[in-house]
Amino acid sequence: MVEIAVVGTYLPTWTAEPPQRTPQATRPAGGAAAGPPRVCGPDEDALTMAVAAARAALSQGAEPVRRVVFLTRDLPLLEGGNGAALLAGIGLAADVPVAEQLGGAPAVAAALAQAAPGTLVVAADLEPAGAAAALVGDSGSGSEVELLGQITRSLPVVTRGRDGVVRDYEDPRLLRERGVGLAVDGLALATKPDVIAGVAGKAAAALCAARPPELPTTGASATVFAIAAVLDAAATERDDAATKLIIATEQASAVALRVGAGCPVHRDEPAPQPLPVARDNPGPQISISLAAYERAFESKLRWQAGKCDKCATLAFPPRYRCLSCGSEAGWSLVELPRTGSVYTTVTVHVAVPGLPTPYSLAIVELDDVGVRALVKVTGAPPGTVAIDDRGQLVLRRVAVRSGVPDYGYALLPDAAVRSQRTEGQSR
Repeated sequence: MVEIAVVGTYLPTWTAEPPQRTPQATRPAGGAAAGPPRVCGPDEDALTMAVAAARAALSQGAEPVRRVVFLTRDLPLLEGGNGAALLAGIGLAADVPVAEQLGGAPAVAAALAQAAPGTLVVAADLEPAGAAAALVGDSGSGSEVELLGQITRSLPVVTRGRDGVVRDYEDPRLLRERGVGLAVDGLALATKPDVIAGVAGKAAAALCAARPPELPTTGASATVFAIAAVLDAAATERDDAATKLIIATEQASAVALRVGAGCPVHRDEPAPQPLPVARDNPGPQISISLAAYERAFESKLRWQAGKCDKCATLAFPPRYRCLSCGSEAGWSLVELPRTGSVYTTVTVHVAVPGLPTPYSLAIVELDDVGVRALVKVTGAPPGTVAIDDRGQLVLRRVAVRSGVPDYGYALLPDAAVRSQRTEGQSR
């Protein structure tokens, strides 16, 4: 039996269809309103979402992270590794071990149930999009998780091989009766589950003892979203002794967990907005320089400036020669604030090969350090950000060059600004 110390969740801002107003009574406790599934923005992938979920989990302080397990079926790089970018984005030391694993909801459930204290389990999905993270602790004040059983069977209704092509056998009845149904029966549980991860809609309700909470994803992150849902429900009902049965399933495999109440849930789930229309611009893309990539990696992904060892002047990006004192003695990297105000902004409409347009750029005056940074704007329709708007800097995929995801930071305007400007633009 293990203990979860804290849970964090993340949902992208965007949906592929206009969100509908949902009555308060049908909203998941503590979570975003039920509605259309979320989709990634053009600057998001599984890694950026995993970073957002992990930072949400660790945002209020937590036990030390000694290991990271990253589970998804959508790893950005199958060769070359994603661990360094993941650690840098979360803000963890480069010597923290990272295990990257392909898997869905059952794999995440098994990883959590067998994790040692200090393990951060992060899962992300692209369709529907979302990510969630859970930190395993040993303080005695978290939520106990007990592995009740697991069963692994093969029924490849949906497949994706080395060619990257997804093939769907398209037989819901076969999946229900010979896949998920037999997997759940094979667990031989005395009662029906309270929540089932990996199955959506009516199929989930048919397998549960009562109407289960609606989960925003059906892949790897669904297991942690299910845990977050039962934790929120226990907190709402003020029942610290409550335990819930969760089954995580995928095709014909299943894992059963019993989860207790106790640990906090931190959600980064902005209100949904329709994905803005963008124009793809084919053409020759800028090739990557791996030498430049390596030099900029630490400061860019960890959001750090160079501090002159002689006069303490900050420079972002770091320089070889200080512009204030002329010293070339050396620089130290220091953390930059992740909040600031828009100093000036522009929206780009001219076609740029390899980049969807339009998009907005902003020069952001970072809080309290006198440093300005030129970044893209994310999470808001182009043209809706104005001078003096507040926001935070978040990790995004700024480009893919020569097949390599190039990560950096973008300005995410505050929620009130995004909502007000978006509504004004739609009128």
